[in-house]
Parts: sequence; structure tokens; C-alpha cells
Amino acid sequence: MTSPSSAAPVTHQRADAALIDTLRGIVGAENVLTEPVDIEPYAFDGTAAIKQRPACVVFPRDRSLVAPCVHAVTSAGVPLVTRGSGTGLSGGSVPLDGAVTLGLNHLDQILEVDTANLTIRVEPGVITMRVDEEAAKHGLFYPPDPGSQKISTIGGNVAENSGGLRGLKYGVTRDYVMGMRVVLASGEEVWLGNQCVKDVAGYNLKDLFIGSEGTLGVITEVLLKLLPRPAARKTMVATFATIESAAQAVSDIIARKIVPCTVEFLDQMTIRCVEDYAKLGLPTDAAALLLLESDGHPVVVEEESAAMHQALTDNGATDVQTAQTEAEAEKLRTARRAAFSALARVSPTTILEDVTVPRSELAGMVRFCAECAERHQLRIGTFGHMGDGNLHPTFLTDERNEDEMRRVHEALGEIVTETLRRGGTITGEHGVGLAKKPFLRQQLGDASYDLLGKVKRALDPQGLLNPGKVFD
Repeated sequence: MTSPSSAAPVTHQRADAALIDTLRGIVGAENVLTEPVDIEPYAFDGTAAIKQRPACVVFPRDRSLVAPCVHAVTSAGVPLVTRGSGTGLSGGSVPLDGAVTLGLNHLDQILEVDTANLTIRVEPGVITMRVDEEAAKHGLFYPPDPGSQKISTIGGNVAENSGGLRGLKYGVTRDYVMGMRVVLASGEEVWLGNQCVKDVAGYNLKDLFIGSEGTLGVITEVLLKLLPRPAARKTMVATFATIESAAQAVSDIIARKIVPCTVEFLDQMTIRCVEDYAKLGLPTDAAALLLLESDGHPVVVEEESAAMHQALTDNGATDVQTAQTEAEAEKLRTARRAAFSALARVSPTTILEDVTVPRSELAGMVRFCAECAERHQLRIGTFGHMGDGNLHPTFLTDERNEDEMRRVHEALGEIVTETLRRGGTITGEHGVGLAKKPFLRQQLGDASYDLLGKVKRALDPQGLLNPGKVFD
């Protein structure tokens, strides 16, 4: 975590009345917010304890208006911060003082579903869940499912390279982006990628923009790959007396050459908070809970589910429940999807972190988080995607308590250092933004870190697109 005041040491211009009038002329006065009460919701995103108010918020209602907006802002030497639904958890869309925030929520059209090529073309403001719902009408499937899928936008997902519960089997957002239209800092518009399954012409510039967090360009259109919709799915939940046995069960399932659609983990604190919140009948004395799903051909799903059940019991699961109906399955999924909301009820400030380690290091990493909480006298609930090693240590704290926040910072530093020691990464799906920026050089090393800066300067020489995010 860091503060917006340290985000951009370079001097930049503030948006003045002349620029704001220009933007009103482009998008219409009704689509530019300047009053403090109106722009207050755009001063922060889903990240705790980070806030900074922009000079104005601009909402283009046609994607042809994005390029003129970008050109007007950057020509004036003013920072531009692109925003979707603001659900990010690393401070990626928190604006700078005096900056222009470009809200793309109104660019929410599904432009084309191509069933011959298994693709869907959408504007960046389309809600993530809506993409899968539209695909389902054609018997198709969009697998990425971040926890915020009911409100997050595709543009934000691409900018952050979002993950989700199905990441173990299906991968993350990057694996489904086939093409995109991007407005560069100059206002120039480019199209990257195409509908071809195979394409090795030139540098893979498309992937450069995925996960770039709005620091290299503004995404105005996305072409996504779809898959045939799985014919069957089976959901189960297992509880364990120790974290180690839960982690070993996951390792055993993978070793048996089974790749589930989902393998999710909740520790005891999270289980208790979820049960108190959602009343699902979870065993609050369990040390760990695993939510597992298999999907695909009905015969394969039955075989995989039986093999997973056996692996769970072989590794000491105290109880294994299999959903018999879709309603029961959704109830079990709620246990995982409610984790953040349940933990957020406990304290005034909830800081959801995001680290990933190799699967073989999971049990040790979860145990380290628990020991770290005890050492710093903090409450940390840990949950996440055990199938792909992605954990979310969640600090339950109060940002008004300076001493406690100091201990939170110290504990986070220790968790990040331990993550890297175990061969992990400082972020598996939330992005670097402001929150993880202090740790990026520690992971990459000087040469790789400096290479990021060279790319940034080549595409945004004035440093005006989302400045201060990822690195200074």
C-alpha cells in the first residue's frame, strides 16, 4: 500500500477551465462532472485507504469520442486515468489530484457474436458476467470469472489481466483476448490482434497492453475467444482438520492427472465469517475448506468427481458434500464468493491482498500468514484459489488506528518477502497499481524493472497515462 501523494514525482499540469470546456464540447456538458459531490465516488476504487479526487470525470457515450478526449487531455499535459466500475483492488484507477478521469461505463455494447469463429466482440464497459450470459445464448462459454464479475467490466479485466475461480483449468483474461482497439497517448487509434487462431506476424503487441493497467493506452474494443459450453458440472465441498491436509489433497488431485475447473480454499477465520454472514451451515470448527468443481462431458465429470472424492478422503477430509442440484451447487459456491463480503463486515477497513506461490508452497505460505498475524497482533483471514497457488491474505483492521496500520504495513512486507522467497509473485490477479508498486523491483530485479520503464517511455513519453501506477 502507498499513498497517491507519492504516485507521480514528475510535475504535471492540472486540468483547467479551458480543457474542461474542450471536453464538454467533445462529449456534451452533461457527460462531464466537475462538482466535488459528483466526482467524490471516482476518488477511490475497491482498494482500502487510498483516495484522491480528480479535477473532472468524463463519460464518452460513443467509442469514436475516446480518441479526441485522449488527445485533448494529453496535448494539455494533463494526466489521464481510465476507469471502469472501480472494483480494482490495487489502486489502479485511483486518480491524481488535478487529473482527468475517463469513465468508459457507457461504452457497454456487445457488438458481435461470431459462432463460426467462436468469438465475441464487445465494448470495454460491458459487465463481465454479461459476456458469459450472451455466450450462453449460443451454447458458448466465457470462462474468466473474477469475484467481481457481476459488476466489473471487460475493459478493466483486460487492463488488469484479471483471474477468477476457474483459473486453474481455463486460465486468466489474457488467454481469451484475441484482439483489441487501443487509443494511444497521442490520440492515435490502433487495432492489435485478429480472429486467427494462429498469428505470428511481428511483435505480440496485444499482450503488451493486457495487464498494463491503463499506463500504455485506453482500450475501446475487445475481441474475446469463446469455448463450447461444458455439458455437465459437479460441485463439492470438503472440510479438513488441518491446512496441511487440505493442501496435500489438492496436490494429490493434480498428481492423479485431474485438472478441476475450480479448487478454492478458505481458512478457519474466513469460514467463521462466511457462516456468520451467509448462514450456509458451514462447520466453523474446520481448519480449512475446499470448494471443488469439475466440468466437461458428463461421463468425464462423473469419473473426475469420483476420483476427487477419493483423493479428498484419502487425505483426511473430515466431510465431503456433493451438490445434487444446481441450487445446492450455487449454495456451495456462495461460501467462496461471499468470503470478501463476510470478512469486510468484521472491521472498518478490509485490505484484500493478493500473492501467488507454487502449489507445493501453499501449505507453508498459509501457515506463514497465520504466524505473521499472531506476531503482529493482527487479524488476517486467508482464502483464495488453491488450485493455482493464488492466496488472498485479508487484513481486518481500522485505517484510523495509526499503530495498527503500521503493523499491517510491516506484516504485508513480510508476507511479500516470504512469497518471493518461495518462488512466488507479488500479485496473481489484482495488478500492481499503487498498492504493490513498492515491491515490484524486489520481484523483477533492476534490469527487468528498468525495461518496463523503457516500454512506458516509448509509448507514453510524457508519462500522462495513469502516471504513478506500476512504477514511478
